[in-house]
Amino acid sequence: MKTALMVAEKPSLAASLANILSSGRCSTRKGLNGSCSVHEWVGQFRSETVNFKMTSVCGHVMTLDFIGKYNNWDKVDPAELFSCSTEKKEAVPKLKIPYFLAKEGAHCDYLVLWLDCDKEGENICFEVINAVQQGMHRKLHINASGLCIDIWRARFSAITEKDIKSALANLIKPNENEAKSVDARQELDLRIGCAFTRYQTKFFQGKYGDLDVSLISYGPCQTPTLGFCVQRHDEIQTFKPDPYWVLQVTVKSPDGQDIILNWNRVRSFDKEVASMFLSHVKEYDQATVVSVQSTEKCKSRPIALNTVELMRVASSGLGMGPQHAMQIAERLYTQGYISYPRTETTSYPENFDLLSTLKQQQNSSEWGEEVRKIIAAGINRPKKGHDAGDHPPITPMKHATRNELDGDLWRLYDYITRHFIATLARDCRYLSTTVKFEIGMEIFTATGHSLLSPGYTSILTWQALGNNDTLPKFISDENVNIQEAKLVECYTQPPDYLTEAELISLMEKHGIGTDASIPVHINNICIRNYVTVAAGRKLIPTSLGIVLVHGYQKIDPELVLPTMRSAVEEQLNLIALGRADFHAVLQHTVEIFKQKFHYFVQSIEAMDQLFEVSFSPLSASGKAHSR
Repeated sequence: MKTALMVAEKPSLAASLANILSSGRCSTRKGLNGSCSVHEWVGQFRSETVNFKMTSVCGHVMTLDFIGKYNNWDKVDPAELFSCSTEKKEAVPKLKIPYFLAKEGAHCDYLVLWLDCDKEGENICFEVINAVQQGMHRKLHINASGLCIDIWRARFSAITEKDIKSALANLIKPNENEAKSVDARQELDLRIGCAFTRYQTKFFQGKYGDLDVSLISYGPCQTPTLGFCVQRHDEIQTFKPDPYWVLQVTVKSPDGQDIILNWNRVRSFDKEVASMFLSHVKEYDQATVVSVQSTEKCKSRPIALNTVELMRVASSGLGMGPQHAMQIAERLYTQGYISYPRTETTSYPENFDLLSTLKQQQNSSEWGEEVRKIIAAGINRPKKGHDAGDHPPITPMKHATRNELDGDLWRLYDYITRHFIATLARDCRYLSTTVKFEIGMEIFTATGHSLLSPGYTSILTWQALGNNDTLPKFISDENVNIQEAKLVECYTQPPDYLTEAELISLMEKHGIGTDASIPVHINNICIRNYVTVAAGRKLIPTSLGIVLVHGYQKIDPELVLPTMRSAVEEQLNLIALGRADFHAVLQHTVEIFKQKFHYFVQSIEAMDQLFEVSFSPLSASGKAHSR
């Protein structure tokens, strides 16, 4: 009987897949590396009976590094890192994953890859293929395109029986272009990041006593990410508040309520001019209603949920950092509660069964009543979003209760499910009323709204319209008494520090990082002590973060601007699409950064002058000299 070896990305995922594919009838043994299990059963594969073996890796099998001697910081000039040799090493040597895969795959006839369906997963596919080929007792057949005909790739977006069985029935070939784009990113980040990091760490360490960090890192994505935070800090620091005056009038409505009116001129930056308007208005003791206009408006339901929006809401609404939120989402996915959480798509595919996904939620004690109403009225086709051609939007895959999921798992599942239901609900409709008043030559308005139909806001309750915004009845041409007219002095306000949610939006807009790496870059600037996370998940740069960014701006602003990296990301995407040559992109980009590195080394004094202002020299601190 032939053998099909199947490999998933994590042990927990392998267990779930084996359970689904064997209908719960597989036997399990510990793998020889002690950390990965092997699940076995007999079943049908490509119209023959085979022995299935399902196991997993633990993320990346290999990692890129410089060859041994270039890892000695003291003996190697960082400039050499742009051209020295690199090698693939085992990512976690103690797991012995390559050895384990080679042994398990030694006599297999088919290799079926169940790695996550994104570029990183595609890259791990080829790491697995290489490891299995090392142990082959015979070379795998190679077809015309150079890929082994015995090697297959499963594409799936959710750990549900339907998705997984359909993936096995529709296997494809792994995509080498996507895997190569990840290799290119790894090599660029390694060469550029290490060269700059080693140089500036060695230059500044031991020079300043109160510079309490062991590493001063540079990263082609990390540094522009920090740049956004410092740019906002600089705007706050240089902000000069300007006084302005607002003419505020309060009138008595026919039913005796006090209503504050909005001045049509909004504000005046000249006090004398504002006072002139005030004395003009004070000549009158009544305001005349010029018009009452009501228009029906709608607050539109959300589009389907993708990764970036999930991270934004988790940070602003649930107070979870993006990295933590993605770890929680990953757990929900491997346990089969939600679909694949890394996607750029906000549009459901035409054949997506929205109704049965929704029906799973109809008996929920949390939102079942709303779901039953939507089903009874007929679901609303979701708004057209963007189709990035990767995975469907993030969707609940089965019903869960508060008792099944604890803490943050429940909070994130609750949000994802509510968001999904909201995409199928009606828009929120309300009546907006504007009353226009005239006092002498001056025009004032009052606006209010009343709810017609809450629509999706009865699910996403925090987006509901307040009830206290209705206006009392006013009739055209009637006069109402003025209670008070006064000038209010205000000041223009500086912008606030960037929140994580705003930073995620900026990174997405400027093409810094991918949906998978954005949380990593944000986490890096936090753990490296370049920013601190304050209340409201605001990111406040530390003096080290500020000095670094100002230093790059002084020497070579492109090192910190998002434009360089987004151009590189575009090139990497072209490699993934098979439209750009891997070696050409690498060579070109490495060359640009090599020139920048040499210029940076020549100009480092400019950055050092900024460090001198912010940190005290070591001699002043009395600390022992050490690197």
